[in-house]
Amino acid sequence: MPPLPDIGRQLRLRRLRDPATGMFVLIPMDHGVSVGPVAGLEDAPGAVRAAVKGGATGIVVHKGLVRAVGPALGRAGLLVHLSASSGLNPDPNDKRLVGTVEEAAQLGADGVSVHVNIGAPQESRMVEDLGRVATDCARLGMPLLAMMYARGHDIRDPHDVAYVAHIARLGAELGADVVKCPYTGSVESFRKVVQGCPVPVVISGGARMETDAHVLQLVHDAMQAGAAGVSIGRNAFQHPRPEAMVRAIAAIVLENQGVEQARKLVR
Repeated sequence: MPPLPDIGRQLRLRRLRDPATGMFVLIPMDHGVSVGPVAGLEDAPGAVRAAVKGGATGIVVHKGLVRAVGPALGRAGLLVHLSASSGLNPDPNDKRLVGTVEEAAQLGADGVSVHVNIGAPQESRMVEDLGRVATDCARLGMPLLAMMYARGHDIRDPHDVAYVAHIARLGAELGADVVKCPYTGSVESFRKVVQGCPVPVVISGGARMETDAHVLQLVHDAMQAGAAGVSIGRNAFQHPRPEAMVRAIAAIVLENQGVEQARKLVR
């Protein structure tokens, strides 16, 4: 029999995934700390309800929002984000831990997430923080999502496959159960990222895209490359019809539908 903390990790991780496919449709809503009450998140419980109705398997929020959005979670899992910095900071890439795994467990979380910017001046401390959080997660049976980005003065293209493959592997080797990273622009290049990472990889959505087709094509191509799902925020909750957009994304991730089929769900 595996150690009890590992049983807890497995049970919690199961609540963050789709039970039929094991895939992830995560909707991060931690943007209030970095940029304030952005469009789409003024009513956080309403945004969560829309995402869950659309098929989200998990929601990411900071600890202070759990009380407000908890009743809206329904069947979706809860990830408590432990990293923070504001856009008003002279260096917004300097992410600091603002919570603990113990706090997240007390709040009923199914997992925690940590943001790490590789290439930033504070990389060493953020990497150290990730390792320490991973140790706490292993001790308490808590799944860990590592949000990995290549960001810094010398990073010219944060979507470069060499960077993305490196940061994904780094997150896995330091103890993450799931790694979130940017898409590299092609199925062939992102397949290298997935193949080089020993834990499931989900893609980030990034800034708001011009069209639904762009978002859905991104999701489709990532899945073709072997991604385990998505972690898409602004391109979901800022959509004029967020529930429909999440449903379209979930159709691709969970039902293997094509882009055109998914677009019909939005229209």
